Amino acid sequence: MNPCPCGYLGDSKRACGTCTAEQIQRYQGKISGPILDRIDLHIEVPAIPAELLTSKKEKGMTSATVRELVIKTREIQLQRSGKLNHALASHELENWCLPDHQGMNLLHKAIDQLGLSARAYHRILRVARTIADLAESETIMTTHIAEAISYRKLDRRIN
Repeated sequence: MNPCPCGYLGDSKRACGTCTAEQIQRYQGKISGPILDRIDLHIEVPAIPAELLTSKKEKGMTSATVRELVIKTREIQLQRSGKLNHALASHELENWCLPDHQGMNLLHKAIDQLGLSARAYHRILRVARTIADLAESETIMTTHIAEAISYRKLDRRIN
């Protein structure tokens, strides 16, 4: 989804000079809250500069490395609960997805400040559990919760 009707809101190269705040809010409001709740990750993907896009220099992990990490993480999830994190029922989250004390406090603040629904809360727990699994951490730490919350950019309290 574009950030605004013209698509340039927040772009470092082009200015969004045509969209009013009201138009932006209406445009972003076209996706209903219940549908947004069903999407696990809401992130902004900025345009890639030409130098980086055309560079032959390899950046980050290779596809093979990512594949191995995903396979390992899936195995961790299957060994722990017999299913992948996305398939955990709400009542199973208490067994497998409870964060440490500070993480739970952060999650409570996010629920209050962002007006998160129960569905969004459960999705954050599942994503945080996956982030912890990728880090090979048995405990869901505050950093895992913070990262999972950061992936909910489109959650907002509508007043």
